[in-house]
Amino acid sequence: MRILVLNGPNIARLGSREPDIYGATTYDQLVARIVEHGAQRGFTADVRQTDSEAELIGWLHEAADDSLPVILNPAAFTHYSYGVRDAAAQLQGPLIEVHISNPAAREEFRHTSVIAGVATGTIAGFGVDSYLLAVDALAALVAS
Repeated sequence: MRILVLNGPNIARLGSREPDIYGATTYDQLVARIVEHGAQRGFTADVRQTDSEAELIGWLHEAADDSLPVILNPAAFTHYSYGVRDAAAQLQGPLIEVHISNPAAREEFRHTSVIAGVATGTIAGFGVDSYLLAVDALAALVAS
């Protein structure tokens, strides 16, 4: 089964972006870990990153049209993008919202997610392992 793992702005900067918050794992290393972990659970993980809100919305439309499960790290779009939220609301399959850090433990403006209300669930604060936990959650959801 194919899954989309979609990432918003600045995620491609992992490894160099605020390593005290986001860790030392690079984006390429993260992609490799997700693909491998997904394959172990029977998924073909299509991992993508964009700094463009419009492109992310287009990918969510693709997932909705193809009834694909989605793991989404909307990054900064989490807190204000009603366009991403409305696109996510159209999904037919499960949506797991992911965050590397714990937004609730950070600046106040990060405490609100406009995505959470349309997500099946949210996993946050486990570093890049948040993605692997999300893959496991999808595996459980599609098996039931």
